[in-house]
Amino acid sequence: MVGPALSSSGHPEPSASPLIDPFGRAIDYVRVSVTDRCDLRCTYCMAERQTFLPRAELLTIEELGRLCATFIDLGTTRLRLTGGEPLIRKGFMDLVADLSRHLNSGRLHELTLTTNGTQLARYAQALAGYGVRRINVSIDTLDPDDYRRITRGGNLTEVIAGIDAAQAAGIRVKINTVALKADNAEALSGMIAWAHERGMELTLIETMPLGLIEADRTDQYLPLTTVRAALERDWTLTPLPLKTGGPARYVRVEQTGGTLGLITPMTHNFCETCNRVRVTCTGTLFVCLGQDDHADLRAVLRDNPGDDAPLQAAIREAISRKPRGHDFEITRRGAAPAVSRPMSMTGG
Repeated sequence: MVGPALSSSGHPEPSASPLIDPFGRAIDYVRVSVTDRCDLRCTYCMAERQTFLPRAELLTIEELGRLCATFIDLGTTRLRLTGGEPLIRKGFMDLVADLSRHLNSGRLHELTLTTNGTQLARYAQALAGYGVRRINVSIDTLDPDDYRRITRGGNLTEVIAGIDAAQAAGIRVKINTVALKADNAEALSGMIAWAHERGMELTLIETMPLGLIEADRTDQYLPLTTVRAALERDWTLTPLPLKTGGPARYVRVEQTGGTLGLITPMTHNFCETCNRVRVTCTGTLFVCLGQDDHADLRAVLRDNPGDDAPLQAAIREAISRKPRGHDFEITRRGAAPAVSRPMSMTGG
């Protein structure tokens, strides 16, 4: 029997021609939100009394699995599952189990997730068993009181226990930290040192104008150019050519030996090498984080239950409209967000 065609890397080729956008970029990385709900209410991410989508509007676990499989047919090699908080979605581990077969076949090279870590102690061992080798955990401070305030009630002890469980299960953990001028600017170097002591990378992220929240983001915005200048007063930061499929630029902190990532959508547009798209928990495909142009894949899924060809065609048509880059603007006090949908809906 003849096996599947293999690429030069030894992995099976996609069953359809891969996705190429108008600027020649191969789209092989998809971030899929499984829920807009979260058990935290981070002040820069969502409103304190956030209105969530009716459950009937969300894709079912089976629909999410079919959608991900279709993207894999179209050349997706990296999948990141996000939320809201993905681990609170009922049936989430069934989805991970289903997607693990694509890891086993070699068609999917990496399955990861972004989590706030509150449920990680419960699920880390199972995630590792399904082939998840790397996760991102969002933490913005190591001070329990500040953490409780920023997240509006979160328990940092639970999150640290989740990180312990993930590392014990053999999962690599990367910490994501949003740089916030009033909340953690003075503590960022300490967070970096803590992460590196535990063998974890840390990525700093500029706050982005997504969704309506109570706070004015101009009060929270901290340019990473400012952060980097402050860090370089004490540390030597050596640029690295590392690429992980995401938008971060990396440096090595020579004094700790660890890796620091910098995601700078505001001060340095990272769009020239963008290879990713995002799908919301309702099946809406956004080809750019900072644009509202989208495609409704839920309707195509439900109108064609036994035929993936229309779904593939809809994805291809959307990719043909992918722009060169976003146009975030955060400098004007009181300015409306770049897009109205919250990050919890789009997927982190």
